[in-house]
Amino acid sequence: MIKLFRNIHKNLLNEGKTSKYLKYAIGEIILVVIGILIALSINNWNELQKNSIEEKAILESLDENFILAKIQSELKNK
Repeated sequence: MIKLFRNIHKNLLNEGKTSKYLKYAIGEIILVVIGILIALSINNWNELQKNSIEEKAILESLDENFILAKIQSELKNK
């Protein structure tokens, strides 16, 4: 794939078609930016998933602690 882009790059420069090369270069830059944005969105989604799992675990732990505290409180009051 990289060889293909290198060949296109060399051919356009050798033929003296600067305007076509600039269009090609801008297109390539746009593709790279789109790839980076996709990677960032996937990373953000993954981080949100991790945070959600961690949040659920903390809430379950708090729920268990509250239940235990309630039971202990009820046993002390008897």
